[in-house]
Amino acid sequence: MKLRTVLMGAAASMAMAPAAYAERGSDGQLGIVMWQAPSTMNPYLSGGTKEIIAGSLALEPLAGFDAEGAIYPRLVTEIPSLENGGISEDMTSVTWTLRDDITWSDGTPLTADDVVFTADYCMDPNGGCSQLAKFEGVTAVEAVDPQTVRITFASPRPDPFSAFVGSQSPILQKAQFENCVGANAPTCTDQNFGPIGTGPFRVTQFLTNDTISLEANPEYRDPAKPAFATVLVKGGGDAAGAARSVLETGEFDYAWNTQLAPDVIAGMEAAGLGQVTAAFGSLVERIHVNLTDPSSSLPEGERSTAAHPHPFLSDPAVRQALSMAIDRELLVEIGYGTSGQATCNYVPAPESWASDNTDCLTQDIEGANALLEEAGWTMGGNGIREKDGVQLNMVFQTSVNAVRQDFQALIKQWWSEIGVETELKTVDASVFFGSDAGSPDTLQKFYADVQMYADNFDGNNPAPYLAKHTCDKAPSPANQWQGEGISRFCDPEYDRMVSELDGIIDAEERAQMGRTMNDMLTKDSNAIIPLVYRGTASAHANALGGVQLNAWDSEIWNIADWTRVAP
Repeated sequence: MKLRTVLMGAAASMAMAPAAYAERGSDGQLGIVMWQAPSTMNPYLSGGTKEIIAGSLALEPLAGFDAEGAIYPRLVTEIPSLENGGISEDMTSVTWTLRDDITWSDGTPLTADDVVFTADYCMDPNGGCSQLAKFEGVTAVEAVDPQTVRITFASPRPDPFSAFVGSQSPILQKAQFENCVGANAPTCTDQNFGPIGTGPFRVTQFLTNDTISLEANPEYRDPAKPAFATVLVKGGGDAAGAARSVLETGEFDYAWNTQLAPDVIAGMEAAGLGQVTAAFGSLVERIHVNLTDPSSSLPEGERSTAAHPHPFLSDPAVRQALSMAIDRELLVEIGYGTSGQATCNYVPAPESWASDNTDCLTQDIEGANALLEEAGWTMGGNGIREKDGVQLNMVFQTSVNAVRQDFQALIKQWWSEIGVETELKTVDASVFFGSDAGSPDTLQKFYADVQMYADNFDGNNPAPYLAKHTCDKAPSPANQWQGEGISRFCDPEYDRMVSELDGIIDAEERAQMGRTMNDMLTKDSNAIIPLVYRGTASAHANALGGVQLNAWDSEIWNIADWTRVAP
């Protein structure tokens, strides 16, 4: 089976042609299945891809990234540049001009005050914003006038397109969210489940970890769009069931994240009802190592915090040995086929930012054992290494998914060969990627020793993605467990580089620093153990036109253009 980045030939022609004749709501209901059910529509309260995609049905940023990774205007008249004066000559500010025809779904106008409020909302020190890295280096966001917003940076910013660019940082309506700042942010259930937006749809009902019902936004700026009158987003189940509901039974039109083995997908596609498309962006399946102690013997509020370093994963030799023991090529073969490739990098793209970091591609069980011996971890009679009374016993958690469970089983076996005992734990994906600060099983809470998942960054600037791992962004009770530094990695030198990165004007110098930072997170520390650079893959019915999978933004970025076509 060959996975495609765009529809081909006649199918593509049929998909795009009807859009010119569409009328708002003329194509009935659109059915989307997201087996990892969204837990909120507010992407500022969850770093999960499922929430970002769900939120993008209603919420929009100032600008987005198209399927080729190019920036394009959404709520603004044009993309700022040095030539048009939108980027200041000293590159310390960027000015956005809002379109004058944008209204919220409640009929009120979008203004610069909404943009300023959104920045204040995310940067509130008492809040727990999951997209705080988007605002790294921002010193001020000001309303010049009702239609103009200026963002000022601490240093020159040759690429200022982070905050409010891409679906990870959309605009929130001030009038709806003004009482939801700081510690109140997660308590505003009505707002977080039903945000008033400027996008093509508006929420009519949100059932946590179950279904989201939406209707066409009557205030949407294009009177002919969206073509669908309603959208039903169904959550729950698993990737196989989701794919089957599109490719074999035709119950749904679109299935997000069909993370299945290639032969399984090929068998489903044989029914002739739909197809899987894939696109490569920056998505990496990886293992995060917990550098703090997740032990349940610690008081609640202190587990997995900087107050307690991990009893054995604080040892660099142990982390390196864990990486050396993994056969990444075999993981690709059984899990992704042509839609994946083995990688040692946290940042795999764009090409200039991808480190020449290939040592991990060769499995080395013998070398891992020698490394642990040299570090004083001796093999016990039970086959488990120990040192100073501490045994290498780990809990390895991930979300429920057939491919991930296959990976867990293989990795557990390889780690047993180097004297590491591993207990496997699986968590329902809706919970694992959720935003409930009270749950012990979220990836942010990280009450395990290691965990596996994947995410990516918007656009082609990895700087905000790398900025997630500064010392101050580790999840903790202080930020309501919404921090972005999942491994609790903390290095003052890394923090310094983050503060300097965006001020570097020369493109190659920026990329070089980015590669160095990637190496600090991966091969130098093994705080993050990359496994597979994988494509974003989803299934859609042949009767669904206009789909163009986007790996650089919300994958349903152009849902306003989707239509019903003859299969």
